[in-house]
Amino acid sequence: FTKIKYLLDTRTFSEETNCYYSKSWPLLNNRYQLLSLLGKGGYSEVYKAFDLVDKKYVACKIYLIKQNWPKEICENYIKHTLREIEIHKTINCSKIIKQLDVFDIDGNSYCTVLEFCNGGDLGTYLKLYRTLTEKEVQDITKQILIGLHYLNQRKKKIIHYDIKPQNILFHNKEIKISDFGISKIIENESSANASNIELTRQGIGTYYYLPTECFE
Repeated sequence: FTKIKYLLDTRTFSEETNCYYSKSWPLLNNRYQLLSLLGKGGYSEVYKAFDLVDKKYVACKIYLIKQNWPKEICENYIKHTLREIEIHKTINCSKIIKQLDVFDIDGNSYCTVLEFCNGGDLGTYLKLYRTLTEKEVQDITKQILIGLHYLNQRKKKIIHYDIKPQNILFHNKEIKISDFGISKIIENESSANASNIELTRQGIGTYYYLPTECFE
């Protein structure tokens, strides 16, 4: 446990040292004071912040557009991130992270403000503790299914596409599904039936968590 915790903390420290706001922790939109880095991906960074208006902790997901990107990659990135924001803002379920605010930072970055979870993610928990009790597995699975049921029962269904331990967050001993970066909204049943092959195409999601129908 101690060794794994040390390695995880070392990685977090390294990522925070090299993050976009490593030299300053600004107040964004005259409201959200950045405090620390929660996570870093290839195209975005998530920070713990304090909301000075509502007096609570939040998570600020910063989308960064690199100036050296080719035009096609830049346009594709903007299209997908805007789709993520549009999908996420329509979601209202206790088992899914809530999107609270969206704003531009500058010409090369913008931010979504999300509900903050105080218990880390399931992936990190499994690395630290290795196993879960049967009761814990049942409880976590039930809560995930409640969230997925909500997404499937909407008039316009949502496919998450990337359910994995790293996207299952804990907050006050409850779980919340996060990260709608590659999600897709189904406008109606006929469009869903017409695009079955596209909806399960290879290359979407995280390899080890893909459903079997994605593989030839």
